[in-house]
Amino acid sequence: MGKHTHNKTLIAINRALLSGTFRGLGALPWPMLRGVSSFIAWLAHRVVKYRVGICRDNIRSSFPDMTDKQVDETVKGFYHFLADYFIETVKLGSMGADEMKRRMKFENIEEVNDDLRAGHNVSIFLGHFCNWEWVSSMPLWLDLSTGAIPCQIYHPLSNVAADEVFGSIRSRFGATNLPMATSAKTLMEMSAKGIPSITGYIADQTPSWRAIHHWIPFLHHDTPVFTGAEKISRKIHAAAYYLDMRRPERNRYVGRFIKITPDTATEPVNKVTETYFGMLENSIKSQPPLWLWTHRRWKHTRT
Repeated sequence: MGKHTHNKTLIAINRALLSGTFRGLGALPWPMLRGVSSFIAWLAHRVVKYRVGICRDNIRSSFPDMTDKQVDETVKGFYHFLADYFIETVKLGSMGADEMKRRMKFENIEEVNDDLRAGHNVSIFLGHFCNWEWVSSMPLWLDLSTGAIPCQIYHPLSNVAADEVFGSIRSRFGATNLPMATSAKTLMEMSAKGIPSITGYIADQTPSWRAIHHWIPFLHHDTPVFTGAEKISRKIHAAAYYLDMRRPERNRYVGRFIKITPDTATEPVNKVTETYFGMLENSIKSQPPLWLWTHRRWKHTRT
């Protein structure tokens, strides 16, 4: 067996194992999955202590007025949310369209559909807040009769089997996965051909040092931010929306579209990015445990 064939066989085995695990877990009813989630939360927080120090430091510095008890409650709430996010993402692979629409609702969708019907490109700015994976169900709510293409930008995973499985889950309701490296080129080519797109950008990651082009005040930190989503949106004259996510109860989310501008290209440079981060900060303040606190978000300083 050649090396290439051997690698393909391993990928196929890994893909089958991962898919089988997801199908098995996804087939469990919600009460059982909530029990699994609670166990995972306890394990990650109390036993493994997965990035607990980073999580606590980030929350404490972002909310300097919190008492120690409030910080502890927020940390605990975060690990419960993170475990829920995991089982919800697993369940994404097996839920039908009707259940998905009951559990992930979108408000003010008609304004977005009006833009698509008018042939406009649309950019949706969101963060690692609430369950961002469930946002891939947005095509269920869109008027795609105009030929608009729903897209989502992603970083390909280094594990080929995992990349294929997660890619399949994320696209099962009609979203097209665009690798970040080629996303700008693809979207500009579509726009040049008169094909409207609606694209989601999760733009609150930490840029590498060389990729930092702009700094803003965010959650009591001087924060370096990505501006790539705005740059692409300017080039294709996209209407920009913020998706204001909230969780009214466990395993249920609501996303409300708030228009930032009808045409990103008409705004001052970095204005859309700054507006987006201001809105995201308000979302996080409304439900602090529901943001991804375990990353070293503020590892870079200007010096």
